Amino acid sequence: MRDSAPADVRLELWSRGRSQLRWLTTRLFSRGRWLLLLLLWFGSWLVLNGLVLVHRHISTDVCSDKHGPEILTQLCQDFSSGLVSGELCVDLCVLHTLQYHRCLYYENGKKVLEARWRGQPVILKSKHENFTSYEPLSALQDPNASEDLSPLDVVYYATMEVRSSLGLLEEDGERLQNGSVWAEWQQRADPNRTYTRAELSSLWALLQQEEYTFFRLLQDLTPHVARVLSSCGHFYAVEFLSAGHAWDQNLFSLADPPQPVLPLAHGRGGRDHRIALSFLDLVWHFDHDFHHKLHMCDVKPENFGIREDLTVVALDVDMVFFEPKLQELLEQNCSSDDDCCFFDCWSQCDTHTLRCAPNRSNSNLQAICEKIFRPWFSPSLLGPKAALPLQVELQRAVQECSEIHLDHRPEHRPDHRPDLVHKRLVHALTRLVEAQL
Repeated sequence: MRDSAPADVRLELWSRGRSQLRWLTTRLFSRGRWLLLLLLWFGSWLVLNGLVLVHRHISTDVCSDKHGPEILTQLCQDFSSGLVSGELCVDLCVLHTLQYHRCLYYENGKKVLEARWRGQPVILKSKHENFTSYEPLSALQDPNASEDLSPLDVVYYATMEVRSSLGLLEEDGERLQNGSVWAEWQQRADPNRTYTRAELSSLWALLQQEEYTFFRLLQDLTPHVARVLSSCGHFYAVEFLSAGHAWDQNLFSLADPPQPVLPLAHGRGGRDHRIALSFLDLVWHFDHDFHHKLHMCDVKPENFGIREDLTVVALDVDMVFFEPKLQELLEQNCSSDDDCCFFDCWSQCDTHTLRCAPNRSNSNLQAICEKIFRPWFSPSLLGPKAALPLQVELQRAVQECSEIHLDHRPEHRPDHRPDLVHKRLVHALTRLVEAQL
């Protein structure tokens, strides 16, 4: 009897412990289930709110044929209120000979719209949607300032703004005054009249847009940039040209939308080779025609268009820089050469100072060959004609051009100088054009 009591007690204790364990397990499972459900609900809430935020962001930044006309309506309201001016304003807001057609690009504030102007397509551009997004001219803060500003004052302020936005040196100011960036304003520089605040404010908003400044500065100096046709407030119109197509064998088309791809045997080869020659002419102009080299740091087919005479035209120059500005961008801290790549503009890392060299180590020619010519004239796209002697010569010249690096010393590769490679490309393409005649 003495030994059975402890056994009964142990059995009872074991039964109670088992029951408590079962109860505890049930409570924990129940709490875990609620916790799991709570976590699932919270996660779903985060996902749904994230989708709403993304949708709102996309809906505000996407090209919209509803929002596009609203932008031009607001521009006309600013014109009616006397805030903006420009020759294009009358056609847009009074005569209605400029009409919205479609939205082409709308990102980070930049607006690119296609319109019909007197029956012809044009492109309307602005860095910001609203006129009030631009910094006002400080001289206009005084209510009577417009009466005191002379044409020389306008030229002076414009020169300073252009030099600043393009990163040019102080000695370039006088050259800029002789350029075409404000030719239309100088034509109106009548000493017997004053500029309206709307005229000055509109000019100032335009000059704050680097692309507009580039186009106006260069369009009378080279045929290889888009022409500015007119402006209204902060929007300016440029000629309409179809851009290149990155994933199309018909890389550059004169039609919009692109026509079906034609085989080289049907005569497209000669046209393509003439376009390629115009690319080489563009490179030569940008390297030699200005006081500073003009560097293209974003080379892709979409940034170029073709006129009917097969002239290659730079359509997007947001990543085009004169040499002083590019040197500022390149000269950064580094640990290797990989840190010295600014898109398609490369430099080299000095392992002693851990700073990128200010001088570009590749070139416009190398970038064009690598990003345009190499895929365009690849054997896979040329088909059976790729094995022809002239095509092989072109492919070899393109390959050499893609490997050009400006730190290659001539004594090591005397045949690899950029000017010689440029001549070989011109020679090969010219012979291919003549063979198509």
